[in-house]
Amino acid sequence: MRTPNKIPALIHQTWKDADVPDHWQEWVDSWRLHHPGWGYRLWTDSDNRAFLQEHYPWFLPIYDGYPEPIMRADAIRYFLLDHFGGLYVDLDFECLRPVDSLLDGRELVLGCEPESHTRLLLARQRGLDRIVGNAFIASRPGHPFWAHVHRQLVGAHRMSGALDVTGPFFLTRAVDRAPEPSSVTVLGPEVLYPEVSPYARELFGPQEADYAQAYAVHHWSGSWVANTPGSARTSAGRRVPFWASQERHPVADGLLDLDAQRRRWAAGAPAPTVSCLMVTKDRSSTARRAIACFRAQTYSQLELVVVEDGADDTLEQHIRELGDPRIRHHRLPAEGRPLGELRNEAVARAGGPYVCQWDDDDLYDPERIETQMAAILALGADACFLARERLWWPARHKLAISCARVWEGSMVCAKDRLPRYPALRRGEDTPVAEEVVRGCRVVSIDAPELYTYVCHGGNTFDEAHFAEHFEVATEVWSEPAAYAERLLAMATRLPIAPDDITHAETGPAARTSERDPRPVLEPAPGPASERPSVLVLTPLKDAAAFLPGYVENLRSLDYPREAISLGLLEGDSTDATEDLLRELLPALEAEYRRVTLVHRDFGLRLDGPRWEPGIQRRRRSVLARARNHLLSRALADEEWVLWLDVDVTGCPPDLVQRLLGARKDIVVPHCATTAGGPTYDLNTFVLHPRAGTLNWSQWLRDGILQPPRGFGRTYLDELRGKGLVRVDSVGGTALLVRADLHRDGLVFPAFPYRQLIETEGLAAMARDMGTACWGLPDLEVLHPHHAADQAKTAVMAPSP
Repeated sequence: MRTPNKIPALIHQTWKDADVPDHWQEWVDSWRLHHPGWGYRLWTDSDNRAFLQEHYPWFLPIYDGYPEPIMRADAIRYFLLDHFGGLYVDLDFECLRPVDSLLDGRELVLGCEPESHTRLLLARQRGLDRIVGNAFIASRPGHPFWAHVHRQLVGAHRMSGALDVTGPFFLTRAVDRAPEPSSVTVLGPEVLYPEVSPYARELFGPQEADYAQAYAVHHWSGSWVANTPGSARTSAGRRVPFWASQERHPVADGLLDLDAQRRRWAAGAPAPTVSCLMVTKDRSSTARRAIACFRAQTYSQLELVVVEDGADDTLEQHIRELGDPRIRHHRLPAEGRPLGELRNEAVARAGGPYVCQWDDDDLYDPERIETQMAAILALGADACFLARERLWWPARHKLAISCARVWEGSMVCAKDRLPRYPALRRGEDTPVAEEVVRGCRVVSIDAPELYTYVCHGGNTFDEAHFAEHFEVATEVWSEPAAYAERLLAMATRLPIAPDDITHAETGPAARTSERDPRPVLEPAPGPASERPSVLVLTPLKDAAAFLPGYVENLRSLDYPREAISLGLLEGDSTDATEDLLRELLPALEAEYRRVTLVHRDFGLRLDGPRWEPGIQRRRRSVLARARNHLLSRALADEEWVLWLDVDVTGCPPDLVQRLLGARKDIVVPHCATTAGGPTYDLNTFVLHPRAGTLNWSQWLRDGILQPPRGFGRTYLDELRGKGLVRVDSVGGTALLVRADLHRDGLVFPAFPYRQLIETEGLAAMARDMGTACWGLPDLEVLHPHHAADQAKTAVMAPSP
């Protein structure tokens, strides 16, 4: 029997309501079976909130603000164990034997997930050498660890993704910094997590579980590493850009509210049947994947018509085994008929009033048909096309978002408005789409993730055709880490083949912590005719001494002034900065495309040198807020944003052209103290090949990393002569960002984001959005150390 102040004999589990799914009930019962004298409580969502309201009301704004239910499910266990103590276990955890002996004499008990989980990409990116699971936690009430966790929850709640906000990655970091660590017991995976997840098993091969030392086993049915790539998840609150035309004449544009149409369907509005038409020949492997996409669709009224003219009956047998009455297979004689004729055969067999091309070698998001039919019905259209598609070239490890055009293969069309396909062997759908657009009411939606166009080597068109699409794509992910992250995100909604994921996660191309920046020649500036509009943004504080030089630098740029807009934010100044700006304003307005002057005080008063580690979080948080405020006030229709510090003392006349010439969405020049001298802006860096093995936690202060200069990082002065290099972080002394990235939500975090903040946090956020950052070590802007800077030690890496 456990003594007072130890772990109580009480089991906690949570579910959204009192009706636990049947497939988990046996595992739930296993805990009561092996612990007959223990108390048991199933907490529902309403119970959880009432509990917080009574005992931890201060946390409710964060709890209610979590964007995902799993975050609330994660967080509540940390409060229940603090208040009551006991044992928390997930519903998919099975008890093998009593845990009394495991908990006796201990105050807080957790377990590590299998070692193979640390080799998954998401874990490797965070440098985790272990993952502390949050599916089994036992604790005495009031353990000081929980107050520490509660504070960490507040700091993490604005991060992206449940793993880092409340889940295992969050808990692992909390354990690594736990108060009274001697009272925290972390058991090896053989005790509580003897089984690896199905996902890790597919990636790394079968791993036999050893239950000899196990007290319980986690079945991973709802985990971050669960292998559910094809499971359909219905989005909420989604609004999709659209534009509609009648016989090529624009009639409407705006945002399609998908939830509004769902409500209409739920209220009894008709949902016409859509016949998805697949023409295939002896390609059962890709066709099976397309069929899996069909079966995952969220739209209710569907049928799949499969027309096959090959000799192989593998696909036919697979369809028969599925036993899905919505799928009808039609075998035609192998006469070598053109693809256009076969498509007409499929249309003739369609039973629904709408038809949809469903190619056998592409991938389709679960919401594809639902979204396109919502657009057709809401706009009274005859047909719907996607304005852009996702492009995937597995053999070359490239993903992209296409250019905007009418994508023929994405068509959903009223059957009675569909013309016959011409008897062509390829390109047969182009004239059909053109005729539909020319003679019908058509809506186009910009949702490229709904359709993935796959280049696999056996397409109707050759590889040169795909290469052209990638050349004009609006976004491309070919860098290893960005490609791997995008592919893993796709795998949460699409039936991606395990081999493709394995290569992305475990192949050498994906090991970003070991990559060597490959020399890429700095691209030449584009021709003079290519002069996109650029918005130069500069926050200022006590900058009166620097303003004349700043204006001189602007005027020295040989980029056309009619293409340059200016945005200046002044705040918290104690000198004549504000007055001087107003004096300069008329001349600047006369010279440049547009000028925005903003004043806002943030109340920042520094008690010591600006490089002092103890004030970095506060100082850089205010700077991030200033940048974001200026961005929100100044950005209009410009295509690019150039962040430029007021105290830069020198920059080349062709700075803008050379940054644009890099043809990268985010790129920085080299901010050095003198020409050819050492780097000034140490926030731009490349991680060392083995950075993931270093102990970074020792340099964590106030939630942000502040390591010594050079610790795990290479700066641009060591990369001169390398041309264009990929960087892991950027500084803001001079920084060029494609404006649409800011419009899509890329900002400067004013709080720790992956233990980074402001410009470094922006780089981490960009990476999470699938965008890499780049640097030009040989393109220098100068920023000498000021007197205050020179007083600092050379030990700590400052945030310029």
